[in-house]
Amino acid sequence: MAGGMVPGRSGRSLGERAARSGVGPPDPPSAPPPATDQRRVGSRGRHCWVHDPPGAPGVWPGLLVEWRQDEDGGWHGRVSYAVAGPGDVVLVEAWVPAALLEQR
Repeated sequence: MAGGMVPGRSGRSLGERAARSGVGPPDPPSAPPPATDQRRVGSRGRHCWVHDPPGAPGVWPGLLVEWRQDEDGGWHGRVSYAVAGPGDVVLVEAWVPAALLEQR
């Protein structure tokens, strides 16, 4: 985690905590899903912190709207997050590795 520990937080990413919780992603269909398989988080999304996304070092507030699993089994979340730009705040939407996401 960049920037040190935040009081009251475990320091583990959302992906790490999910893996250790014993609660996995939704059950896959009987055949392995293709790399483009997408799983919804919920109609309202979930607030999260995005740690050091490409091109924007730091921790940024975001909204996780869905998950997908790649062909290697890694999970990515589709996240909208706000980043301070040179003159204003910029809204970014991107697929981010689960290891960079933390539950808010």
